[in-house]
Amino acid sequence: MGVADIPLLGQLKGRMSWLDERQRVVAQNVANSDTPGYVAKDLKVPTDFAAALRNGGGLSMSRTNAAHLTSGTPVPRFTSSASPDSETTLDGNSVVVEEQMLKMAESRMAYDAAIGLYQKSMSMLRLAAKVPGR
Repeated sequence: MGVADIPLLGQLKGRMSWLDERQRVVAQNVANSDTPGYVAKDLKVPTDFAAALRNGGGLSMSRTNAAHLTSGTPVPRFTSSASPDSETTLDGNSVVVEEQMLKMAESRMAYDAAIGLYQKSMSMLRLAAKVPGR
């Protein structure tokens, strides 16, 4: 089993990928803040546990025995959907730069937390793999 096969590290990697994609979507919103008719977008987090399980929840199933059933459902990629901010201007643009900056800061803090967890997990693995007495 390699380090990449550890479920916690895989989940952290998936979370960081989602946050990276969200930053890209928010940056696109800010870049189009003056475009008439542009509707702000955002990535949605699955909040329904049952729906997350049905869609794979970002996890891939592994078969440890030939008698086990195959998953059959591919892991979904991230999709952005229209998520208008609190106000829309007369030209139809729904991007509020202040709200986008809050989303950006929120994503950055979550990314920093995920990086911290990843680094702590890696240092614990290094400590566990260290030869005793050295």
